[in-house]
Amino acid sequence: MKRKLVILGGGESGVGAAVLAKKKDYDVTLMDESSLKEGYRSELQKAGVLFLEGGVNEDELLNADEVVKSPGIPEKNAWVKKLRAKGVSVISEIELAYRHKGESKIIAITGSNGKSTTTSLIYHICKTAALDCALVGNIGYSFAKQVAEDPKPLYVAEISSFQLDDIVRFRPDVAVLLNITEDHLDRYDYRFENYIRSKFRIAMNQTSGDYFIYNLDDDVIIQYMERNPIHSIQLPMSMKQKVNQGGYIQNDEMHVKTGSEEQSMSVYDFALKGKHNQYNTMAASVAGATMDIRKNKIREAVQTFENLEHRMEPVATVRGVEFINDSKATNVNSTWYALESMTKPTILILGGVDKGNDYTLIEDLVKEKVKAIVCMGVDNSKIHAAFDGITRLVDTGSAENAVQAAFQVAAPGDVVLLSPACASFDLFSNYEDRGKQFKEAVKNL
Repeated sequence: MKRKLVILGGGESGVGAAVLAKKKDYDVTLMDESSLKEGYRSELQKAGVLFLEGGVNEDELLNADEVVKSPGIPEKNAWVKKLRAKGVSVISEIELAYRHKGESKIIAITGSNGKSTTTSLIYHICKTAALDCALVGNIGYSFAKQVAEDPKPLYVAEISSFQLDDIVRFRPDVAVLLNITEDHLDRYDYRFENYIRSKFRIAMNQTSGDYFIYNLDDDVIIQYMERNPIHSIQLPMSMKQKVNQGGYIQNDEMHVKTGSEEQSMSVYDFALKGKHNQYNTMAASVAGATMDIRKNKIREAVQTFENLEHRMEPVATVRGVEFINDSKATNVNSTWYALESMTKPTILILGGVDKGNDYTLIEDLVKEKVKAIVCMGVDNSKIHAAFDGITRLVDTGSAENAVQAAFQVAAPGDVVLLSPACASFDLFSNYEDRGKQFKEAVKNL
């Protein structure tokens, strides 16, 4: 008898899981309560996967041997509650991919901020060293689909807490935990501890031969590790103290050591600027060193890396006003990092779907650096409550209006920074859509 697998959710990860499951001879059906994107629909048809859109077949769902749940579906979803009540095994797409990856290795990266940048940089280091690898996970390409269609000996995977929530055996050879700050609390019953525990699942199945790279300067991480032992080889990174193994930065010099090999490099040679990116670069360099990549290749990759779209991306300078697209900043900490790296007077575009944001985190930076805040959301009341009386506030309801309002406030030599600190689902389909509309509006000035 074939194992009966139901995929719940028909986005990138769900379709990838379906394609892999079909290839591995499961009896597979994909269900999505809304309609599928045309591209995904044709992919499923091509793979010969049965799918149901615009609804769920309850009997079939509850009689599955196992269900692969999209990371976007929360625990409080009615179908998930029914599956839990019946005791049906629910896993994530990365768990399915892990089971079928064979002997391949995984470098997995998580953290509240800097995941995409660090994952991309690790991938760039591996490619520079001519390793045969793929970039997968939360960064946009399904891990399961990669395993199904073009398996590689090494996967560099960006992993979100939502993906980690439903792993069972998933075990990366190298796990990277960049930082933990309050984010997605709406998914974790507004309990920070639940979110912290979720992030640490990246290391839960690791054994004594695996590596765990973590931020020694992050109090949340250290306090958790004091109470919950990690079984893998620990490689801390710090800007505050020297470490024997791992990475540290002192006097603008990065030192990386795994085993007996040591490497040093000036932070002025890093392609990525800003203090937060020094942590990202350090994490990526330590990860590269665990793969026995030569020092000169790590150095070359760190110097030649190009930053991601929607992450502190320079868009244009219009009549002396610089525009920066940081649409990927979907939480307050990301916006804090963006503001921290600003050296010119800043007009900040904020707003979107609030995930339980605490704006006091950026209050001092707003006082110090921000000339005006342009609100861009359906409901801007929380931003007004936080910043009324601190700086000038302007309300807008679209990317185009926000860019025009910011441009009117700005003077030559100023920066307009889109760093919303919120999810994008009120006015946009996702942060990429928000960033693209922002860039389009800047071009139309």
